[in-house]
Amino acid sequence: MLLIGGGTKNVKQMFFYGTLCHRPLLEVVLNRSVSEDEMTRSRLPDHAVYWAKGQIFPLITEEVGSVAEGVSFDASEEDVARLNYYEGGFHYDLHLVTPIGETSPVEVYFPRPGQWQKGASWSLEDFVEQYGAVTLIAAADVAELFGQIDADEVARRLQMLRARARKIVSVHSPTPSGLRYGFGQADVSLLNHERAYDSFFALDDLDLSHRRFDGTVSAPLRRSVFVTSDAVIVLPYDPARDRVLLVEQFRVGAFMRGDRHPWTLEPIAGRIDKGETPEDAAHREAKEEAGLTLTDLQLINRHYPTPGAATEYFHTYLGLCDLPDEVDEFGGVSGEGEDIRTHVLCFEQLMALVESGEAEIGPLVLSAFWLALNRDRLRADA
Repeated sequence: MLLIGGGTKNVKQMFFYGTLCHRPLLEVVLNRSVSEDEMTRSRLPDHAVYWAKGQIFPLITEEVGSVAEGVSFDASEEDVARLNYYEGGFHYDLHLVTPIGETSPVEVYFPRPGQWQKGASWSLEDFVEQYGAVTLIAAADVAELFGQIDADEVARRLQMLRARARKIVSVHSPTPSGLRYGFGQADVSLLNHERAYDSFFALDDLDLSHRRFDGTVSAPLRRSVFVTSDAVIVLPYDPARDRVLLVEQFRVGAFMRGDRHPWTLEPIAGRIDKGETPEDAAHREAKEEAGLTLTDLQLINRHYPTPGAATEYFHTYLGLCDLPDEVDEFGGVSGEGEDIRTHVLCFEQLMALVESGEAEIGPLVLSAFWLALNRDRLRADA
C-alpha cells in the first residue's frame, strides 16, 4: 500500500524500458507531474530492448544473457488506467516478470504476439532526438481522448494523430536561426490570395508585402507559388554489402527542359499521403518502387528544394535494407503510370556518378555525400 495525499491506494511496481523512460512523455500520459525520485534506474536480466521494426517505439523480448536497461516506477490505480490506455493504442499489454535474484515481480508492457518485429537495438537518446517532439504532441491528443474512446479506437487513429503531430512540429518548431536575421510570419502582409489552378498540384497567386532589412516595408509584390504536399526521399543502403539502390524513370520536367536524357537516376521518392508520417511513406514507397523492406531509417535532412517558388518540403532518409544480387529490376505502381528500373551499385560506383555528373538530382547528391560521411559508422554497426 502507498500513502498518497492522506489516503491509501493500491500501487503496481512497473518496469519501463522504452519511451516511458522519457519523463516529459510519462507526465503527458499520466496527466500529472512526475518527480525524478519517482523514476529509479533499474535493470531487467534476460531481456533485451529493440526498436519495433519500421516503427518509432521499442519492444522488449526475452533474451538469455542480455540485460534490459530502464526505470522502475510505482503506479497508482489511475496511473495504471492511463498507462494501459496509452500502451493499448500500440497493442501492448502488461505481464508480470520476476527479475533474476528477486522475489517480487514487476509489471512490464509486452507487445501482443505477432504484432511487431524487432529491429535494431533501442536507443532512448535517438528516440528523443528524432521523434520526441512528435510523440509528445500525439500523446497529448491521446490523453485528451481518455474516457471518450477505447484503446482499440486509439490504435486505429494513431497514424492520423502522429501525422497531425508531425505537421505541427514541422511548421511550428523553429529551425536553427543563428545566422538569419530573425524575421517571421508577422513581418509579411498578405494582401490578396487566389487559387489559379488546382489538380495534381495547386498554383496560387499572391499579392503581399514584407519587411525589408533596412526596416522599411516593401511595395506590394505579385508572386505565384506551387502548392504541394510534403515528399519523402529514401536512399536504400545495405551496409553489409556496401551497396545502394537507385531508380531510373522518365521525368517530364527534364523532358520539357529539353534534356537529352529525360530518364533520371534518383533515390526512391514519393508524396506523403494523408494520414501518413514521412517514415510510413518511406516504407511504402520502398515496397512499391523496388519491392524492398527497410529495416531502419536514418534521417539525413529535411529541406525546401525551391522555396522561392514552391511549398514543397523534402524529408530525406537513408533506408537500411538487404540488397542481394536478385533484387527486382523493375518496379512501380502501374495504376499510377510508374515505369521504374532499379540499379544496385556499390558505394564506389555511386560516388563515381556524383563525380561524373550523371547523378544530377539534388537529393541523390546530398544523400551520397551524407552516406560518405556516415558509411564507416553504419558498416561497423551492421
